[in-house]
Amino acid sequence: MDPSQASTADAGEQEEKTTPWYIEIPVVILLTLGLIFLLQTFVGRVYLIPSASMEPTLHGCEGCTGDRIFVEKVSYYFNDPEPGDVVVFEGTDSWNQGFISQRSQNTFVRGLQDLGSYAGLVAPDENNLVKRIIATGGQTVSCQAGDPAVMVDGQPIDQSYVLDPPTYPVDPEIGSVECGGEFFGPITVPDDSYYMMGDNRTNSLDSRAHVGDPYQGAIPAENIRGKVQAIILPFSRIGGVDDPVIQQ
Repeated sequence: MDPSQASTADAGEQEEKTTPWYIEIPVVILLTLGLIFLLQTFVGRVYLIPSASMEPTLHGCEGCTGDRIFVEKVSYYFNDPEPGDVVVFEGTDSWNQGFISQRSQNTFVRGLQDLGSYAGLVAPDENNLVKRIIATGGQTVSCQAGDPAVMVDGQPIDQSYVLDPPTYPVDPEIGSVECGGEFFGPITVPDDSYYMMGDNRTNSLDSRAHVGDPYQGAIPAENIRGKVQAIILPFSRIGGVDDPVIQQ
């Protein structure tokens, strides 16, 4: 066979082996979405801060540009959440009162939204909240008149991260600045659960607001979605999120 004819035949075979664009592009898209799904399921994902309950640590308010935070899951594969960690979690029934799903009533559209949530294109259909862990299962938390701070097992915790001055004034007849509002407790945190408080203590509906539910306001371990590691947007606020050791 003439060498030029052999080259032409080889080129033809290569062309025949090339995957058509209308197959290649969908495959690339599916692989990309699959990778995003795996990352968000097992590594972490981005959340938007919608309220001011974690000021000054995390910024958010109605109508403003809230912080976008990266929440990772890997840390809690090897270690349990600890007091001082800022975490994202799904609310229990008492926390979810008033939560309105953003999903469409149309079955088809709702299915697309659910599919989009797996790929990170749509927010999960659950009441995700962000607070700081104050106490863990078996510990007793309280704050009464004269206490220098919120007390865990009779010892004051570090509160250097709390918003100061507070957003709202505190009535000294029923509470204190040190308590972040009204006096509360003592409350023993159920096993495998976590007592949560916002850093903006006088403007946070946290575990204190849900005492009396089956978990005494605490959040079960299985509801925790991950640990807040960093603010990634806006650019002016990019940086890590501290998790100080708050118990002596």
